[in-house]
Amino acid sequence: MPIEDRIRCSGTVDAVTGSTPPHAFQFDEATLLTANGDGRYSGAIHPGWDIGGNANGGYLMALAAAGLRDIAGRPDPVTVTAHYLAPGPAGPIEVSGSVVKQGKRLATVTGSLVQGDREVIRVLGTFGDLASTAGGWSRMDGLPPELPPADECPERRAAADSFPVALMDRLDVRLKPGDEAFSRGEKTGTASISGYFAFADGRPIDTLSLLLVADAFPPPVFNIDIPAGWVPTIELTVHVRGIPAPGPVRCRFATRFIQGGYLEEDGEVWDSAGQLVAQSRQLALVPR
Repeated sequence: MPIEDRIRCSGTVDAVTGSTPPHAFQFDEATLLTANGDGRYSGAIHPGWDIGGNANGGYLMALAAAGLRDIAGRPDPVTVTAHYLAPGPAGPIEVSGSVVKQGKRLATVTGSLVQGDREVIRVLGTFGDLASTAGGWSRMDGLPPELPPADECPERRAAADSFPVALMDRLDVRLKPGDEAFSRGEKTGTASISGYFAFADGRPIDTLSLLLVADAFPPPVFNIDIPAGWVPTIELTVHVRGIPAPGPVRCRFATRFIQGGYLEEDGEVWDSAGQLVAQSRQLALVPR
């Protein structure tokens, strides 16, 4: 598939022609932007991608990156960092950005997602074409999480807890048996959660949607002696390491250090072929 088509497959509407590819999947509709020229795009935070009424941080990152990769002219986010400045409820937004550096292999772009007069996230991303750099020498000192078949893993549902997680109606997230103990009022005692991710409507997972995957699981700290509640993300970084093979991805998220009211969360995402396709780290506030 040509680079331009890969950029626009979940991408942007041309402001002049008004043309847009068909969007059979919910994620593509929810990240669709209209190019207005001069590095500016209009769109919307769609309802149903939220936790307690505010959009999921990975979804916000993907929505911003849909515009920034168009500016970069490269199909794949290689590394994206977002700083979260304000909540993002459903409603119209604008994404704007500019190129910091355009190289032969990579392009770095900075930009913002703004809602009304509030900047919701500030983003810095480097974009490339991972299909052109696949293969070569590699060494792996880690393995995907060991999981039973997906149909033996409990499904994470929107109404699973007293805290509404509408996002789960859009996704098919299945947790490793035992890791969902917090939803039954139990704790494993280990700040770790593993499981499968897929889209509820069957959408294939691509490099843009890996930004959502990195923030789609319950916080691992729910499985230790901390009350389950809102865990506001301050900063999220996602490294996209490869183009996912077809099928659900396996994910592992863990927290090791909680100090001074802050926690970190490290994530790994592995595709159906056993390839590491994304890593993430976020800094967040401890729930009160």
